Amino acid sequence: MRGSRTTKKRPVAIPAGPDRRRFRQRLLAWYRRHGRDLPWRKTSDPYHILVSEMMLQQTQVHRVLPKYHEWLDKYPSLEQLAAAPDHEVAKAWYPLGYNIRPKRLQTIARESVLRFGGQLPADEETLLSFKGIGAYTAGAIRSFAFRERAAILDTNVARVLFRVFVADGDVKSHAMKRHLWAVSEAVLPSRQVFDFNQALMDLGAMVCTARKPRCLVCPMAKGCLAFPFTPDDPATTGRRPPVTTPLKKSR
Repeated sequence: MRGSRTTKKRPVAIPAGPDRRRFRQRLLAWYRRHGRDLPWRKTSDPYHILVSEMMLQQTQVHRVLPKYHEWLDKYPSLEQLAAAPDHEVAKAWYPLGYNIRPKRLQTIARESVLRFGGQLPADEETLLSFKGIGAYTAGAIRSFAFRERAAILDTNVARVLFRVFVADGDVKSHAMKRHLWAVSEAVLPSRQVFDFNQALMDLGAMVCTARKPRCLVCPMAKGCLAFPFTPDDPATTGRRPPVTTPLKKSR
């Protein structure tokens, strides 16, 4: 854009772990063989992606699947959701629970109609201006709907990146969360971003689980700083600060 100035970002410091290129290759190869077949992975409609992301917050995939189809049959567009009575929207959400979510979703729909003609924008700053869209959801919409190079960090992704690249420190601290965002951005490839981000989530959901992770079949076992993960091992429960090695931001 004319008149704009770009500032060169400093190199991102991420811990010594597996080589980023090898990490990407192994992850994508695993995803091609084991990735889940989910309906929201077959669309580039930003609204459909938003619905899936809102439904998946604190809710298991098997509970979301039937409701996702039912919801989109009833409210196929942001305009129709925006125009729907509030009580009907709340009823249509049942039984997913965490009932602030349908309210937030409808608020986003109404704002998108007023400001953007019923469309969700692609740029991060504008997406974050919607109440109910945070950094993760904005990244998901940008990478899954618009195929932009955007990092994500949900619970599953944070767990994978922490174990593979960090292994030490308090995974729940704000400082570590910021650090893991930097790691997520640093390991993100310039191509196949959609598959890469989906693969990160699947690996965390299916292999690198919170309890009883399947370390022996994990494609990241070689080079993972937490391998083999044992919940009672101080080295993998986050008691020491991570040792980082400066690496240039990937392009």
